[in-house]
Amino acid sequence: MLLEVRDLHVEFHTREGVAKAVNGVNYSVAEGETLAVLGESGSGKSVTAQAVMGILDMPPGKISGGEILFKDRDLLKLKPEERRRVRGQEMAMIFQDALSSLNPVMTVGEQLGEMFTVHRGMSRKDARTRSVELMDRVRIPAAKERVGNYPHQFSGGMRQRIMIAMAMALEPSLIIADEPTTALDVTVQAQVMDLLAELQRELNMGLILITHDLGVVADVADKIAVMYAGRIVETSPVHDIYQAPAHPYTKGLLRSIPRLDRKGRELYAIRGLPPNLLHIPPGCAFHPRCPMAQDVCRTDVPPLYRVSDGRRSACHFWKETLDAR
Repeated sequence: MLLEVRDLHVEFHTREGVAKAVNGVNYSVAEGETLAVLGESGSGKSVTAQAVMGILDMPPGKISGGEILFKDRDLLKLKPEERRRVRGQEMAMIFQDALSSLNPVMTVGEQLGEMFTVHRGMSRKDARTRSVELMDRVRIPAAKERVGNYPHQFSGGMRQRIMIAMAMALEPSLIIADEPTTALDVTVQAQVMDLLAELQRELNMGLILITHDLGVVADVADKIAVMYAGRIVETSPVHDIYQAPAHPYTKGLLRSIPRLDRKGRELYAIRGLPPNLLHIPPGCAFHPRCPMAQDVCRTDVPPLYRVSDGRRSACHFWKETLDAR
């Protein structure tokens, strides 16, 4: 297995108290496999990814438990220098806001080239040549002429391609893409996802795709992990979860996707708001918003029940959820 996250716990110490952002997360990614991690804002998706990458702000963040095994090495036990060598060379991250992630006072060629001068010891001339090749690879038109341009001179879709090029520069084994299509129009979203999928197949990389949009991952993911209040509440092969969700939260997310055959109808929304991580409800954290909640849901935290091979659901009434589809 390329990456295994085992019983990961992350908390943030604030003036108001301790916010439990990640509460015992387990997932794995193999070479060439795509895992989509879904959930609303605040569910713990990005915090888990930052812990894996080793870029979590500590303090106020703190990894209070668990293991992160990458190629059988526990990243949490590596020295800072060793962790930095893993980051960029063996795993890389694509952030959701390309404009704020790129340096506005450096050309894109300088930023791409820095990957090669720092990690590969290349000369600036050779690094610039590789930068042009990378820009061509992610299909940026007139790359040779545009390598000296600054980030603000590119469209949102082109900037996201540059972010992908930076992540791919050293051909890592694992890419984490955090909401890579946010703020892009539907056509550009499709182009960016197709590009990611193509490069992944070419290099046989593992890919973790973080998103809140089930519609984005249908054609690219192999399996899905749904997060809520810092926990994984359902895991499934991608097609099974669309056909028959086994958790009411997943079912609500699916119903929230706009559909052409429901034109003119009111868009469905899950009632209520995600919980305050300083005060996560007892029992199942989703019970205040769940239409199927019963007394046991308010007192007992549900384990990840086995639904079938490769499928798990943290719902006491997962069978009823399947039957109600």
